[in-house]
Amino acid sequence: MVNIILLTNFVLSFAAEAMGCWKPEKSNTWTFPTLILCFYGFFCMMKPSEPFLTPYLTGPDKNLTIDEVTNQIFPVWTYSYLALLVPVFLITDYVRYKPVLLLQGISFITTWLLLLFAHGVVAMQVVEFFYGMVTATEVAYYAYIYSVVSTEHYQRVTSYCRSITLAAATVAAVLGQLLVSLADVSYFHLNAITLASVSLAFLCSFLLPMPQKSMFFHRKGIPGTLPGPDKVVATADLRCQEDQGSAPAGRGPTPEPQADHAKPQNHVLRVLVQLGKDLRDCYSSRKLLYWSLWWALATAGFNQVVNYIQVLWDFRAPSHSSAVYNGAVEAIATFLSSVTSFVVQYMKINWDLFGELALGIFSAIDAGSLFLMHFTTNIWACYASYLIFKACYMLLITIATFQIAVNLSMERYALMFGFNNFVALVIQTILTVVVVDSKGLGLGIVTQFLIYGSYFAVIAGIFLIRSICMLVSSKCQRKLARSCKDHRNHAEHQSKEQIVTGYTTWL
Repeated sequence: MVNIILLTNFVLSFAAEAMGCWKPEKSNTWTFPTLILCFYGFFCMMKPSEPFLTPYLTGPDKNLTIDEVTNQIFPVWTYSYLALLVPVFLITDYVRYKPVLLLQGISFITTWLLLLFAHGVVAMQVVEFFYGMVTATEVAYYAYIYSVVSTEHYQRVTSYCRSITLAAATVAAVLGQLLVSLADVSYFHLNAITLASVSLAFLCSFLLPMPQKSMFFHRKGIPGTLPGPDKVVATADLRCQEDQGSAPAGRGPTPEPQADHAKPQNHVLRVLVQLGKDLRDCYSSRKLLYWSLWWALATAGFNQVVNYIQVLWDFRAPSHSSAVYNGAVEAIATFLSSVTSFVVQYMKINWDLFGELALGIFSAIDAGSLFLMHFTTNIWACYASYLIFKACYMLLITIATFQIAVNLSMERYALMFGFNNFVALVIQTILTVVVVDSKGLGLGIVTQFLIYGSYFAVIAGIFLIRSICMLVSSKCQRKLARSCKDHRNHAEHQSKEQIVTGYTTWL
């Protein structure tokens, strides 16, 4: 109910603002593409069938076994996502976003057509491949808007786009649960509703205007090359900055002019070389490096858990003989995630000093939640553990996001986040090959969650140990500084006494 009220208020406020700003002036042209992009994002995330994917595949519609779904079908998504992520990331910027949004719409429709009418393990593996294409092309959704609106609207537009997708995911989960529990709608018809929704999203994508610039390959007003760190610092006043005591990652000496023959002649190669330099500069910051390390490790584990949590639920309470509340749990998890993400802005903490301690503590809570999922046989305990797990991760990923973003320009923001997700996907692929895939260990779903709990325990141990070392070092530095100050004050006091004594003796 709360999310529906928030969604209504969002639509009304956006409509009022759009009506007030709908003028032909160039400065207000952000309203139309933002409105269309919000519709696109809403229909993309309006998938009431998604929380019930595993019951659908293992039910009478597809008649697959849990082992086939877990060890043969779901791993294909990870492999296809990894294979497509880097080329899609580069192509997205090169073709200026809209064609990739169209490709995402086609992939959505293909996925659900196959999911509805195809049968067998191979067909479902093809479904996972196309869904990997869907997730790989998600980068175009958030990158598109920055190419068609001016800088002063970035924060507002980002808020609109993220809010609408969060609201859509919540509404979809609630709707799916209500249709299953109260109207006894079949999983097949839920997937048909999803197909209609993603088809509407595909139609919305045609209405988006074609951007004239992009972040890397088609930078407006800077033909031929991506600016080096020194130029971006001078114009954007935002770059990678290291914590005190080390050199800023985005700053540094102006590179020496190179001879013309030493520069790459190909524009694409020139941009790729600059991207490599930007990555090197960003990761030279120790602060960004450790936040990115947690990002990659935790995101890999989180994606793995989310990908297989329905299988665990179906194992604890088989859908053919038990009531299924996957939609309600996902709706509550999304709501809790939005609350924890919202609360971050009110947390007045020295993140440079206590940030890694927070990463360690909440990662330990995530590990405990996963261990509970492994050891308990109660489905309600599994549900509750998942809610805690997702809320803690969303809290930490929000903190990590703004800790990284505050030190980056928009170009490096996209580049570094994309690379962090790529590293996370590589780690996730390793986990999938070793733990899940039938060609690897092919472990049962319960044993898998023991592995995931141990994985997060290792992450918690790394950051707890590092945070303790940081706190001890900081305390020693403060103690040393206080001792030096006391010594200096004592020396000044003695000096004053000697001056007074000498003056008294002279008198």
